[in-house]
Amino acid sequence: MTQASSATGSAPTVALVHGAFADSAGWNDVVAQLLAAGVRVRAVSNPLRGIEFDSAYVGSALGQIPGPVLAVGHSYGGAIITNAALRAGNVVGLVYVAAFAPDEGEALQEIEADSKDSVLDSALQQWQYPGEGGQTEVEFAIDPEQFHDAFAADVSEQQARVMAATQRPISARGFSERTGTPAWRSLPSWAVVATGDRAAGSDVVRRMAERAGATITEAEGSHVIMVSRPEVVTDVVRQALAALAT
Repeated sequence: MTQASSATGSAPTVALVHGAFADSAGWNDVVAQLLAAGVRVRAVSNPLRGIEFDSAYVGSALGQIPGPVLAVGHSYGGAIITNAALRAGNVVGLVYVAAFAPDEGEALQEIEADSKDSVLDSALQQWQYPGEGGQTEVEFAIDPEQFHDAFAADVSEQQARVMAATQRPISARGFSERTGTPAWRSLPSWAVVATGDRAAGSDVVRRMAERAGATITEAEGSHVIMVSRPEVVTDVVRQALAALAT
């Protein structure tokens, strides 16, 4: 496939936004495969400090990428691109990878409460950090002993231990702050639903993707399907690029 082009004649840059308990390294194999296919790609750091702050930061980062952008979000990163894409002004499509696609007024903690597939809540540990004005803020990390089962069941035990040791905690604001106008209402979207997702929950991810009107690809895999099966994610991204080129 040749590199996709948008209505403006410029090929979209693929912007990859990681989720909670992770960083951009989770995209490494997807990045390598996209680069090999001649696709421009950039990984955007997600601060993990809450929906409002993170959406403003990521929206600014996306907006500074020259030309059109295809925004790809994993997990909590899906909620961020949902809120950030319209701020950026240059996003032409969205790809959700085992990701949340919340609607206006929704909070992730409420969405997760309805999942029968997710075990994440019982695997979380609570930490504290200093906030503004001397206030104490709360953040969450995954218990390293439960990380493999809850987050990355289809990678090796050794790899899961490394991922658990290097995870980035997320502010509780990420789960409690509410979504604004969702970009999927006005932008085309695609979604990868990992059938063995025990973190976000396959049921929640599927339901939200359907509601967003996304083109859905279901594949066997855990919540970190971009790590365990990067070719699946890469293929969906390239499908989105091809669709945007027509």
